[in-house]
Amino acid sequence: MTTTAQVREHLRGWAMPHVLCPGCAHGIVGRAFLSAVDDVGIDPDQMAVVAGIGCSSRLVGYLDFCTLHATHGRAPSFAAGIKLARPELTVAVFSGDGDGLAIGGNHLIHAARRNIDLTVVLFNNEIYGMTGGQAAPTTSVGAIASTAPRGSVESPFDACKLMIGAGATFVARAAASEPYTLARIFADALDHEGLSFVEVLSDCPTYFGRYNKLGSGPEMLAAITRSDNRIAIPLAGKRSIPTIDPPDLPPGVELGTLHREHRPVFTGRAGGAT
Repeated sequence: MTTTAQVREHLRGWAMPHVLCPGCAHGIVGRAFLSAVDDVGIDPDQMAVVAGIGCSSRLVGYLDFCTLHATHGRAPSFAAGIKLARPELTVAVFSGDGDGLAIGGNHLIHAARRNIDLTVVLFNNEIYGMTGGQAAPTTSVGAIASTAPRGSVESPFDACKLMIGAGATFVARAAASEPYTLARIFADALDHEGLSFVEVLSDCPTYFGRYNKLGSGPEMLAAITRSDNRIAIPLAGKRSIPTIDPPDLPPGVELGTLHREHRPVFTGRAGGAT
């Protein structure tokens, strides 16, 4: 994995200190992404990162690449324009679950349908973190938010299933609690030709954790690790005491690369270079 010194070369020192809350995992995700950029061998001058609005979108201001803040939810469309105009660039999108799946949902699924050669990173912390802790399209049923003080009653999106259905050719889910695995998945996504989508399970101790009494950042990261089906399923069936039934745990999630296929990218079919 790329060293800390190498990662710092991709940061704008003049933009520091950052504005992330204590315990927020977005910094872990950002470091894993920068490590993947180095591992793949991308020239920083040939790397463009576009973001919408939200806590995760603030990260692009610290990255020493070609960066752009777009309007709320429209980052995939701005990124698509960059890729069509400059197909030689490696273009990525940073988006939160509210930014990418609510107001930006239409832009996201059509970027997948067209198979535009982008890498989309969706930070999923189940809440609108920057604007006051409102319920997001990923908020679990029963979870507390500022707009759902008695618990959300809406079923959340499975973002990965949505993107597979929309036509993304690389779809993965990773957890901020496993930074080395996350960096490897980012490298695979950046190296893939076509629309790559990586959902990252992150944490928001300031709003989601506080409203739902989930503890601080480290405690939330530990809970994310336990939600991995590789851990959750064996744990759910384990009897630590013979006379007590296994714990009633919430269903886990599948992590790793969930879908990969190859089909023509939009830039090639639209007359540009692949």
